[in-house]
Amino acid sequence: MAENSAIEWTDATWNPVTGCTKITAGCDNCYAERFSERFRGVRGHPFENGFDLKLRPERLDQPLRWRRGRMIFVNSMSDLFHKEIPTSFINRVFNTMEAADWHTYQVLTKRSPRMRDYLAARYADRAPPSHIWTGVSVEDCRGAARVEHLRAAPSAVRFLSVEPLIGPVGDIDLSGIHWVIAGGESGPNARIMHIDWAREIRDACRRQGVPFFFKQWGGFRPKSGGRELDGREWSEWPQMQRVIG
Repeated sequence: MAENSAIEWTDATWNPVTGCTKITAGCDNCYAERFSERFRGVRGHPFENGFDLKLRPERLDQPLRWRRGRMIFVNSMSDLFHKEIPTSFINRVFNTMEAADWHTYQVLTKRSPRMRDYLAARYADRAPPSHIWTGVSVEDCRGAARVEHLRAAPSAVRFLSVEPLIGPVGDIDLSGIHWVIAGGESGPNARIMHIDWAREIRDACRRQGVPFFFKQWGGFRPKSGGRELDGREWSEWPQMQRVIG
């Protein structure tokens, strides 16, 4: 767990799983893979095996030991709903989140059908906890199905991470969505985000009454282009506000 995250929309990260495999164009320049692979073969390093998928049960109790409440991005270095992660392990992650309910958790995936089905089964006979937020990554209009899957999932707060934004999202329906984050790609091979793509998402949020958070323009470094869109920063949050410790 990282006690202080540089990600603008969270406070900390928790990685009970690391490693992943690419499934969309948004994964092409994955920052987590780039970071992890630097240490492949370094004996004793947490990423000795690079970005290979790895369960880390020794980290499952970390939020329980972190007593001051905060916003926690779950699996910033993986995807909790990867097909090779056993459901029994996902259960253990959710058990921890439910027990350590003084935190707020942000669970983000590109494997939206599995998340939808898992949440429907877990919360079939009870309301989903208000402190567990669930979201999907959408990089362009080809991610529309993921939005539909998220909308069908029982969740107190549903959010979209429209980053890296590599193309227009089109006429997006935000009904049942409580928050939208948008941002450009960063890193040595960052693809350019056009201003009209960002405006299209912001304007859809404003028309449909959904809080909009503009994370970054991106570039070689995450903060290269700053955070302003049309002369201001957009840092809106859903009504269930972030945890302040």
